[in-house]
Amino acid sequence: MINMNNVCIMIAIVAYLLLVLGIGVWFSKKNKTTDDFYLGGRRLGPLVTAMSAEASDMSSWLLMGLPGVAYLTGLAEASWTAIGLAVGTYLNWLIVAKKIRRYSHHCGATTIPAFFSARFKDKSNLLSVIAALVIIIFFVPYTASGFAACGKLFNALFGINYITAMIVCAGVIILYTMLGGFLAASTTDFIQSIVMTVALIAVLGYGTVHAGGIGAVVENAKTIPGYFSVINTYVPETGSSAPYSFLTICSLLAWGLGYFGMPHILLRFMAIEDVKKLTLSRRVASVWVVISMAVGILIGVVGLGMVANGAMPALDDPERIIVVIARLISQHGALAALLAGVILAGILAATMSTADSQLLAASSSVSQNIVKEKLAKNMSEKTTMLVARLTLVVIAVVAVILARDENSSVFRVVSFAWAGFGAAFGPVVLFSLFWKRTTKWGALAGMIAGGAMVFIWKYAIAALGGAFAIYELLPAFITGCIAIVVVSILTKAPGQEILDEFDAVKAMKD
Repeated sequence: MINMNNVCIMIAIVAYLLLVLGIGVWFSKKNKTTDDFYLGGRRLGPLVTAMSAEASDMSSWLLMGLPGVAYLTGLAEASWTAIGLAVGTYLNWLIVAKKIRRYSHHCGATTIPAFFSARFKDKSNLLSVIAALVIIIFFVPYTASGFAACGKLFNALFGINYITAMIVCAGVIILYTMLGGFLAASTTDFIQSIVMTVALIAVLGYGTVHAGGIGAVVENAKTIPGYFSVINTYVPETGSSAPYSFLTICSLLAWGLGYFGMPHILLRFMAIEDVKKLTLSRRVASVWVVISMAVGILIGVVGLGMVANGAMPALDDPERIIVVIARLISQHGALAALLAGVILAGILAATMSTADSQLLAASSSVSQNIVKEKLAKNMSEKTTMLVARLTLVVIAVVAVILARDENSSVFRVVSFAWAGFGAAFGPVVLFSLFWKRTTKWGALAGMIAGGAMVFIWKYAIAALGGAFAIYELLPAFITGCIAIVVVSILTKAPGQEILDEFDAVKAMKD
């Protein structure tokens, strides 16, 4: 017998997928040059800039990873991470957005690697090639985690084979991104942020009611050792609490440092049509991020209350909490099932909004900064566009292969890739924009040292435990900063052309 709840859910999800595909087709007609394909011709509006940046930033982590962490261990880890991200978001919009928009426009850079080369007048393009390799190393597994989230969703919902579901979702993302480029990705990300917001609000409202109300949720959380504390964390394995050290809190706050090095977010800053409108974008983005993360954490707490109230079974995989609640909503009739479909489309939206941006950033790095700049400098515009699209497909296929393991953790993969970009690019971006004495070799040293330390700390030093068991982004970011300062001081000062350009950009007014 046909399950009408499933039919309604599928209708909502298919309608959403057709919408994003339609957007891709529409914008395919507007991509005349690689500048259009990778940066939208620098004509994004303030709202699209704000919401597409944050939607591409949050990814499935917002609807799966964050509620799952809150459900499993309580407020401490989720809250400090969210605070770090909220502060990082605001500071990135406040101090980086306008400067990188002006600088990249002044030097004609359309990708982050190209900006590094243009900033330091690196005619050898060594900086851009190394930066492109960094993007490939960290973005491919990041994209794979998004594909995995899609596969988990359809497997949990309809029992569809994980691999099949993951490949189909990846195909949709590839198609609309390949056709529509940056404008399609940004527009769909804007729509996806709206869908994500609806999903968060609907799940929180339903969950609170069926957990017995806010009072019941709070009382249940209070009965769990350390669960409702921000200085202690609940340890599910032992059923007890453990204190959070100051160093641990600092390492969680360090998540915010990652924003300064995220290529897909920095590209939004570079693409806005008018630098004066970044102020409005900053306000919209900051408010949305704070509210959405707060709701994501509350969903985890409410989910535990639903379990205590008998409204939901205990979860083996906490990252599926919103999927389970949406399933419960769908049991209340056709309209409720359609709403559940929208909620589940929100998870797809969160995943797709990040994956499309990552695919564009990675493919632009290969086609522009490696193929065109180093291997085939005389490629025509038409050939360059073809290479860009083919590169996007190849990178996506690699990500699909990496996403074969359905037991991989979205949160762990995202946190590692986040650390990689934050440490490899974050210090370079900040020093490039704010320290005139930074040299090409200093930037290169910072990029390599920061990126390498992420691997070293994660797989060697953190294993020592104790004070070393902290988030790898913090020590790696510090390492990158030190490398930039030391090597820049030890190498020849930048030429007059570079210094003059730095002063010219600094003197620009809105």
